[in-house]
Amino acid sequence: MKRKRGVIILAGVLVLLLVIYFALQSWNSEQEAKQEEEEEAAVVHVTQTDAEDITAISFDVGNGSIELVKEDGTWYYSPDRDFPLNQTYPEDFAEALGDITAERELVDGDELAAYGLDEPVYTVEYTDTDGNVTSIYFGDTANGDYYVTTGDTDSVYTVASSLIDDLNYQLSDMAVLDSFPSIGSGNLVKEVITQNGETTTYDSEDEEQEEDIAAIAGGLGAVDLTDAADYSVADEDLAGFGLDEASRTTVEVTYTEDDEEQLLTMYMGGSDEDGNRYVMINDSRIVYLISEEVCSNILNN
Repeated sequence: MKRKRGVIILAGVLVLLLVIYFALQSWNSEQEAKQEEEEEAAVVHVTQTDAEDITAISFDVGNGSIELVKEDGTWYYSPDRDFPLNQTYPEDFAEALGDITAERELVDGDELAAYGLDEPVYTVEYTDTDGNVTSIYFGDTANGDYYVTTGDTDSVYTVASSLIDDLNYQLSDMAVLDSFPSIGSGNLVKEVITQNGETTTYDSEDEEQEEDIAAIAGGLGAVDLTDAADYSVADEDLAGFGLDEASRTTVEVTYTEDDEEQLLTMYMGGSDEDGNRYVMINDSRIVYLISEEVCSNILNN
């Protein structure tokens, strides 16, 4: 009987401990939520716009004017909507600009001129889905932060300089460039060159062209599509690069990839002042700059 009573007492103690445990868990959760609310209330928001609601962004932080617009969920470079824009950049800009928090807010501060805000160093603007335009002005720096104000208020804040770093890109940094296949002697099947109405063919099955194929493969393997002269060339501008049909050299390369034959078409035009050739590939509208040496190898000159 005593043993049974002891079990009942232990069970009661266990239930009590469980009640206390869950009560403490609930209390801790409430305290954490309360602390988060207090911390959020203490944050000063210079801007507070959902990134998804931002439809246009413009700024110049020393790398040239950047003007972006979003339509149907896709971002474009406004002056040239055919520019191959990497969507990650405007999405990141919208995230950074839509929720700018202040390091501190100046209370009873001086005139804007005292902070370099009468003639801002940088001006950044964004537009939301309702057509509201938010202008953010950056003035002098203080201890690594920028003095900032917005177009609809005289309030002055300091914000981390990393905000400008988040925007510190040239347009060329935001381009999606073409990829060039991996081609070497082992997978180069054939190359056909058409220039001035004449055609020259190099075939890997022709033993007498073994050295030619090796030289051509060396050139193709050295192609680097990182430097562009134009990101969305118009047809009427092709002649300026020597890439119009009447002037260009066409190179058709057959190679294997995963045991299947693929075709790559390259167009070679004139040269820039540094001796690099203007080149386009397949149906891309990007004009690349490739060294004369690499092009000569591809053409087996």
